[in-house]
Amino acid sequence: MSIMSNAKRALAVVAAAATLFSMAACGSSNAAGSKSDSSSAASSGKIEVVASINQWGSVAKDLGGSNVEVTNIMTKTNVEAHDYEPTSQDVAKFGTAKVAVVNGADYDPWATKAAQSTKATLVTAAETAGIKEGDNPHVWFSAKVRSNTADAITAAYQKADPSHKDDYAKFNKDWHAKEDQLESKIKDTSSKTENLPYAATESVAWYLADDLKMTDATPKGYAQASANESEPTPADIKDFQDTLKVGSIKMLVFNSQEANSTTDQITGAAKDANVPIVELTEQMPKQYTNLLDWMSALVDQFAAAVK
Repeated sequence: MSIMSNAKRALAVVAAAATLFSMAACGSSNAAGSKSDSSSAASSGKIEVVASINQWGSVAKDLGGSNVEVTNIMTKTNVEAHDYEPTSQDVAKFGTAKVAVVNGADYDPWATKAAQSTKATLVTAAETAGIKEGDNPHVWFSAKVRSNTADAITAAYQKADPSHKDDYAKFNKDWHAKEDQLESKIKDTSSKTENLPYAATESVAWYLADDLKMTDATPKGYAQASANESEPTPADIKDFQDTLKVGSIKMLVFNSQEANSTTDQITGAAKDANVPIVELTEQMPKQYTNLLDWMSALVDQFAAAVK
């Protein structure tokens, strides 16, 4: 997360609110187009769903099948939801949806703001596990949050479309069977990773590492700077490099979506010290259309990185 994220998030929330006000006040052509799209979705009998990020959008699709039409606002790894600035079209999509799925924990405040101003049933992933603003917001990496969010989405579908209640119950059961397989893989892998000290250039995958029973050994100064969205000091960076050199860290988790000169120094030190690097992104990469498949692949990466 960049040092400018707080300012960008504030501007994004203001932009979303201003767009909603503008649409409500004057009924723009974009709003009219959205109403047409909404009518089309309604005539097809499908629930119109909008998700702030494709991770949760993939879950929403799996749980609704052909009964839902899911639109994902963010689908690329070249921008974070923290920094995303919604367009008027993005905001309009929330206005026509029956169900909105957002991440929460101040990760996508622009989406939360847009959804709260509509009649859509709102599912906030972080809230399903009591995770709030100030906590680690990358909650799709958590088995508990994934499971709780899936159940919340199913409940929203059954409320919006009670005539297909049994369909949604079956989709939910099928989804949980896949999640159970993933959690079984996590449990098996944890026999290798339990208590393994790792460090991270950013705490993106903290929940997954915790599920794998790993120990976060990221040097304190660097970790605090990252958590506070500030730049680590030269001393923090040197401490990180020195810790890698002495061999007390057995794995480095690197968020390539936030690569910069500082992370270059950290990953360089890890390579020099032969510390395995697990490289990942914050948003779901385009080669995956399913959150569980992505998580399963990451678990394999963690397992392969254990010496």
